[in-house]
Amino acid sequence: MTMQESPQPALVCEGVGRSFGMNHALNGFSMSLPRGEVCALVGPNGSGKTTLLLILAGLLAPDRGRAWIGGVDPVAHPFAVHRFVGWMPDFFGTYDDLTSREYLELFGAAHKMPSTKSAARAWELLGLVGLMDKADAPVHTLSRGQKQKLGFARTLIHSPRILLLDEPASGLDPRARIELRDLVRRQKEEGVTVVVSSHILSELEEMSDIVAFVDAGQCRGVYPLSELPQSASSMRRYRVRALNDIEASLRAMEVAYTRLPPERVEVEALNDDAAAELLAQLVGRGVRIVEMTALGGGLEEAFMAMDQSGPA
Repeated sequence: MTMQESPQPALVCEGVGRSFGMNHALNGFSMSLPRGEVCALVGPNGSGKTTLLLILAGLLAPDRGRAWIGGVDPVAHPFAVHRFVGWMPDFFGTYDDLTSREYLELFGAAHKMPSTKSAARAWELLGLVGLMDKADAPVHTLSRGQKQKLGFARTLIHSPRILLLDEPASGLDPRARIELRDLVRRQKEEGVTVVVSSHILSELEEMSDIVAFVDAGQCRGVYPLSELPQSASSMRRYRVRALNDIEASLRAMEVAYTRLPPERVEVEALNDDAAAELLAQLVGRGVRIVEMTALGGGLEEAFMAMDQSGPA
């Protein structure tokens, strides 16, 4: 039976708690995530996301409750978990005097890979993340974004079937973020389960299949991207650019707007249908629209709704 066909979840948490002194990072956290999907962990700073990932990675023990990842208890069998889980923390150290290739081979050796296999895998991953030209460059000469790519490659060195990524786009420029998104989706296509935490909601929405909302140390719900909870009163914002005067038409239609130079305005509509109707009315009035872009997506709206009252 293939991983995608297995009914066993990728990970399960049952009443997981973890405190640091008086700070309750996780407080009865319960969640189940399916295999073979990209799951976004979304929540404010201090909500418990990193603590959860550390527990799942077998690097931190909970005070109470239990967790399983790939069917394995990471407290009872942490080394077994390390064999099939790839962990990329928000902040990770590098051995600056090693070359990029040596750095990856070192972690291959740490996973007890034969030297020939780890060398071949290192070359493969350097090509995958676009660092082939830096293979023999000392790690300390890499930019922060290049080190982040190297860290992602390190996470994949032992061909894990579950990835835990904490802010993987940190330090990456826009092009590199797009490349990272494509790399994550490629892992999913190869049957790997990916759990990713990030504050860049627009990019999470583009790469994820499901989202788990985390707040105050608890899971507030797990939803497919197509079924995100929304605030009933939420309005979506749209940026509009026209070649002629749009403001006069908006005033005549009694539509509130914000001027955004050059030659742009921002308007609000309840949903895409309402925005399409507004666009049709403007075109009917002779406004030459060349661009209308939704600002923020469904994930952003759902997060704001959770931040105010928590998804049902």
